[in-house]
Amino acid sequence: SALSSLNMVVQTALEHDLFTGDPPSMPFEIRAHARYNPAAESRLNIVPGLVGTILTMTMLIFTALSVTREVERGTMESLLSMPIKPVEVMFGKIIPYVMVGFLQAAIILGIGVFLFGVPIFGSLALLALLSTLFITTNLAIGYTFSTLAQNQLQAMQLSIMFFLPSILLSGFMFPFLGMPVWAQYVGEALPLTHYLRIVRAIMLKGSNLTHLRYDTAALVGLMLLAMTIAVTRFRRTLD
Repeated sequence: SALSSLNMVVQTALEHDLFTGDPPSMPFEIRAHARYNPAAESRLNIVPGLVGTILTMTMLIFTALSVTREVERGTMESLLSMPIKPVEVMFGKIIPYVMVGFLQAAIILGIGVFLFGVPIFGSLALLALLSTLFITTNLAIGYTFSTLAQNQLQAMQLSIMFFLPSILLSGFMFPFLGMPVWAQYVGEALPLTHYLRIVRAIMLKGSNLTHLRYDTAALVGLMLLAMTIAVTRFRRTLD
């Protein structure tokens, strides 16, 4: 869309400046080049985005069902009888899934690089670090859903209700700056929005942490907010 608009500017606003002399001749030629992904290959845009969408879906479902599953199976009594704090229960539920999510992200990235030829121009260690932050944020949100839901069906419904806006308003399916202003405000509150910027910037632009400090801070803030709500909402009794 940006390149099309630029070509329109060249053809209209500058049409009187392109020709000089008598008879009119063109003294120069304007050519527009895309700095990143100049061939406009869709795989370079979609594959990095799939990393975030798949992680969002799986991480939310994993932890959203964690607490409600134990309540339905009757194992929550044993958990509540132990001398542990709610934050310890939360980390006990989240940490194993962090490893699962990290392995999942590595598999997706490996397929993208070796099968689809998507490059990684930036730091692989930085990508791994920020991917772990994104995974933890989604796990914290999923755990929050598990403390709000009464059963696994409700937890699944909450996860889907969060996942669908994440796909539509994060910039994965539509250009983020092309959405209405209100949709952009909603999208800024979604972890997937910030991770898509991070993963695309690192893989395609070679960006470093200085360039990504805003989105990194946003993920940290969303993670702390979700953890605070989860710990506050955690029920110490089955009532």
